[in-house]
Amino acid sequence: MKDIPPLFRLETYDYELPPELIAQYPPKERTESRLLVLDRQKGCILHHDRFREIEKYFKAGDILVVNDSRVFPARLYGQKETGGRVEILLLRLPEAGRPVPALYRGKRLRPGTRLRFEAGLQAVVQESLSPGKVLLQLEAEGDLLALIEKIGRVPLPPYIKRPDEKEDLFRYQTVYARKPGSVAAPTAGFHFTEELLKKLAQKGVKLLSITLHVGYGTFAPVKCADIRQHRIHEEYVEIAPETAETINRAKEAGSAVFAVGTTTLRALEFAAQKTGRVEAVSAWCDLYIYPGFRFRVVDHLITNFHLPRSSLLILVAAFAGLDLIKKAYQEAIKRRYRFFSYGDAMLIL
Repeated sequence: MKDIPPLFRLETYDYELPPELIAQYPPKERTESRLLVLDRQKGCILHHDRFREIEKYFKAGDILVVNDSRVFPARLYGQKETGGRVEILLLRLPEAGRPVPALYRGKRLRPGTRLRFEAGLQAVVQESLSPGKVLLQLEAEGDLLALIEKIGRVPLPPYIKRPDEKEDLFRYQTVYARKPGSVAAPTAGFHFTEELLKKLAQKGVKLLSITLHVGYGTFAPVKCADIRQHRIHEEYVEIAPETAETINRAKEAGSAVFAVGTTTLRALEFAAQKTGRVEAVSAWCDLYIYPGFRFRVVDHLITNFHLPRSSLLILVAAFAGLDLIKKAYQEAIKRRYRFFSYGDAMLIL
């Protein structure tokens, strides 16, 4: 441990969070979330606002980039042929005829085990990948994805200690979600409403969409004592040619790029790794961002408050500076901000 600089020690990215600050429900109105505003050049906290006030930080010509991935109802409840209950979490959007990795709760699932769900959906365990993780072959009559949309449940994160409710179908989703594929939401976008997006458009801000399908690995804590040794999970990214070109032209004209969420930031920086300009991509992204990373695209980041010892907390520390992020989190806890998926937001300028 002595040989690891403090900036790269995992323990540096730990903090104590009172459990009652972990938001269990979303606020009544999306834009009523609180907004902590940081200035990374000055290294200071600028303001404590409400999210609805965020428009004042934009100028005409600025670019707002969002992740339009849609969370699909990846949690399934079923039974084994013996009658035992089983809970399944699909880790990817299923494709007809192809097995899909899944997590499960319950007694060990052996290869060959058949599972039965509602509405005629069945699955056969193809392979045991690791404790609690298997490869499933799903079987259904008709449209498999439509059936999962019908019987699946919202995959709320593990720190939300309650069953999913009807409201979660809408609130654990951004208003601009279009392309199904995520098993965890790009939560920084939860705070936007159609009305707020219209106000930004009227101000001359251009809204662009990219896609990064968020995997369950986003909740996985970093375990390496030296954070530089961590290997991040892969996630599928799509950026259209016209989107890439619009961002590049805006940057050349001196306009600012606002990324909504760490997923959007990772996708954009991944697409600029080769040339420094955003390129059209359709690929699996394993870009791991930690302090020392050179940001080439994103000027401002809208994000939520992240789990201790997580790759997301490490990313925002790389973007804003570790000292500023530690100061901001301490202030947020002191002022009783709400943390994690359904919690409050931060704008890093």
